[in-house]
Amino acid sequence: MISQPSRQCTVELQALPSRIGQVRRIVSAQLRYWHLDPLIDRAALGVTELLTNVHRHAEPDKICTVDIELLLDRLVVSVHDHDPRLPEVRDVEAFETCGRGLAMVAAVSESWGVRPEGETGKVVWFTLAAPSPTVDLPTYPAYHAASARSLVTTTPVRTHAPARSAVPG
Repeated sequence: MISQPSRQCTVELQALPSRIGQVRRIVSAQLRYWHLDPLIDRAALGVTELLTNVHRHAEPDKICTVDIELLLDRLVVSVHDHDPRLPEVRDVEAFETCGRGLAMVAAVSESWGVRPEGETGKVVWFTLAAPSPTVDLPTYPAYHAASARSLVTTTPVRTHAPARSAVPG
């Protein structure tokens, strides 16, 4: 289920590897829609790491909810799962292949944290600073009172190049 009011997007899923890639693409598309292209790579990386933690560690199930919300000056990305155990940032050895997810989230985000939800699980979240809106609004022909037939020439609206994620999938 996906809900997309103007400044919030919520996705409910089972955190399986194939679904994680789909959610990453949904988050990227939503950020493109909001004209927040500079945040796509960091948001996609962060949501991938949080969903991977749900896939690897959450009990009793892998069902979770991803919520992205655009506030005044920041984007908040959160993942709610049903496991009440809180995640921990671990020190890992140089050659270990896992255990760096939360450290990467901390490195790419403005802030992050965990909110216990009692018996219903927890919410792990991170924030990214949102750039000032610089969206070009469509221009409309202006009406001149001097001549009802005279229209001002308009300038075409710039289109954004498609964003590309460094994260595969």
